Amino acid sequence: MDELIEFSGRLADAARPVTLKYFRSGLVIDSKTDESPVTRADREAERIIRELIGETWPEHGIYGEEFDPVRLDAEYVWIIDPIDGTQAFATGKPLFGILIALVHKNKFILGVLDMPALNERWTGAKGRATTFNDKAVTTRPCPDLNTAWIYATSPEMFRPTHFPGFENLKSKCRRAIYGAECQAYGLLASGWTDIVCEDTLQPYDFAAMVPIIEGAGGIITDWQGKPLNMESGGDVIAAGDKTLHKAALDCLKMPLP
Repeated sequence: MDELIEFSGRLADAARPVTLKYFRSGLVIDSKTDESPVTRADREAERIIRELIGETWPEHGIYGEEFDPVRLDAEYVWIIDPIDGTQAFATGKPLFGILIALVHKNKFILGVLDMPALNERWTGAKGRATTFNDKAVTTRPCPDLNTAWIYATSPEMFRPTHFPGFENLKSKCRRAIYGAECQAYGLLASGWTDIVCEDTLQPYDFAAMVPIIEGAGGIITDWQGKPLNMESGGDVIAAGDKTLHKAALDCLKMPLP
């Protein structure tokens, strides 16, 4: 694991200068087939990560956002989101991140959340304490919804059938905040907020978050309370306090109209 952790850091180190080279540079924003924005920076950063994995661990699989997957039947598979928060990146907002995760037999065992423009990095690994810029961090106790701060990237990310559940949860919390992108999970791991609730995510959006949140003492599941894996449906609820997580799940499972 030490070798894999060190290597994951090297992957983030290699991708950082690529993203920063293009950040606030006036680059052209393209659109993918699903109309989500994509840039040259996304592709170049993922290409560099893939090349390093291929050189060092040629037997490992790779699943990334920008290019076709390879060797998904391998024992170890790297999950890559070269720029999570492309819309933030494209509009000059520094809340974009490089997400790198490692899957072993469908379990997320290693995750890196790197924020290049802010020089911030969270690293989580199975059996290890999560670190923020190389210092161990933990979530904070907060058993009551009415004192909890909740994050989501945007209220528009929720499917119509899920939005009432989110609204129910949000109404029970102290305050809802939007727009932190992937950083919200790092803030949760560091004990600066209490809940992150999101929907319509892909594995490369949440894979790195699992070992980061769990290694900090928190809990992260789907909205049914099931562990996240490559087949999860994209609904994610993370909390720093296990009692709070259960209360949040009860809100999300409310009968839908």
